Amino acid sequence: MTRVYEPFGGPSQPDLRTKRYMRTNVTAPAEALIELPRTATETSGPVFGAADVGDVGVDLTNGNTVLGSLSVIAGQVLDEDGRPVANALVEFWQANASGKYPHEVDTRPAPQDPHFTGAGRMLTDAEGRYKFTTIKPGAYPVPSSNNWWRPPHIHFSLYGDAFASRLITQMYFPGDPLNSIDGILQAVPDAAARTRLIAQQDESVGIHEHALGYRFDIVLRGHSETPMVG
Repeated sequence: MTRVYEPFGGPSQPDLRTKRYMRTNVTAPAEALIELPRTATETSGPVFGAADVGDVGVDLTNGNTVLGSLSVIAGQVLDEDGRPVANALVEFWQANASGKYPHEVDTRPAPQDPHFTGAGRMLTDAEGRYKFTTIKPGAYPVPSSNNWWRPPHIHFSLYGDAFASRLITQMYFPGDPLNSIDGILQAVPDAAARTRLIAQQDESVGIHEHALGYRFDIVLRGHSETPMVG
């Protein structure tokens, strides 16, 4: 049996230009994409190893000194057949509990947490697993958007063997009322695909009487692929 995969831009992926997400009006290409040939340079490097990355930023709470609801996020990176993807570089970044990013570009007058770096990275293990401790980020308003507030979410970046393999997506928290009106989440046309961006609460991942646990698996391609929403 021959399996046919949905190409990028299918019902599980958002359009490059989304009316509600105004930024795409200036970032989306105006002309048809041109697929460039992949040479050895793009497909062979640079590569990442445990000695280069290690477990940098696996605990974003700085020894639990940050403000906010402690959360443990865990999951697997999988291919289209459900096989684990080992040694994938997973990066994650987010706003703090007040919805403010620890970055100079975020000039919104919200409290900054001096103990929260808001970013980390690690390599998946032999079973494609990753795990990090953080806090649940706060919601924040999108400037000049008619009072659109982004729901709590965490950004994920995934690399394979080279920089050219990078994919970016976002994880949302279950039950948040802002999910249903988020311009980015709702830009994914397929309802079933949107659910793959929402983490599942999992007591086995959390820390008893200390931190809530959430499971978020990422499928890189195929019919069950995770939508890539930068």
